[in-house]
Amino acid sequence: MEEEKRRRKWKRTGYSSSASNPISNLDDGCLMHIFSFLSPIPDRYNTALVCHRWRYLACHPQLWLRVDRSAKDLSEPGVFPNIETAVAAARPGDTILIAAGGKHLASNIQIKKPLCLIGGGELPDETTLICSRGSDSALEFLSTCKLANLTVKAELGSCLLHRSGRLTIDRCVLQCESNPLDFLSCPIVSTASAQVFPSAAKYQRDGVSVSRTRIEGGAKAVSTSGDLALQRVRVIYAKTSLFFWFDMEQE
Repeated sequence: MEEEKRRRKWKRTGYSSSASNPISNLDDGCLMHIFSFLSPIPDRYNTALVCHRWRYLACHPQLWLRVDRSAKDLSEPGVFPNIETAVAAARPGDTILIAAGGKHLASNIQIKKPLCLIGGGELPDETTLICSRGSDSALEFLSTCKLANLTVKAELGSCLLHRSGRLTIDRCVLQCESNPLDFLSCPIVSTASAQVFPSAAKYQRDGVSVSRTRIEGGAKAVSTSGDLALQRVRVIYAKTSLFFWFDMEQE
């Protein structure tokens, strides 16, 4: 019954199957299988903007885990009230979509498996992770992970603590709040060595890749106490912000 109501809604909104759009003739299972091959950002995210049906399928729990503080029914598979429980339940390779609106608490959350964390808003400012005072970092990475379309704020300590693995940061905002103890704050801290580890495609080294990311506050943008060093740094000056591109790798 629920499935039939959903299909009638698609027809009323003009997204029914038609000869001019052959892909709409595929059933839900086939479309979802196709979507599973798309990269979470930007491809799968963009498919959710096409129509009601594609949004339903692109955001299906089989493809994403979701963090939604406003969700009324937390018994729904794949929906979690906070980031920590979503990370604990995730399997290696899962993508966690963090709902836009409001603020999500993130303090010393260790991520020890390959995951992708993505903000659910159109802009990174719409999905904010707050690291409380007294925490070393909001997120601590010990595996290969990707962070995209998120704002991470920390008052003291760091926004992101990278210990090992390959960390990719794309289209994010990292902010250390103004504080008399600013010299203790740093948006990105890496303690990783340059060890080699196996990945799905090839052997990779520990490192950090940052692209299209605003970094604000703190004593400096990046601090490293391991074997990694800044490379290929680019900065674009906007009216009110600085956008960074750089890598942290072994020299």
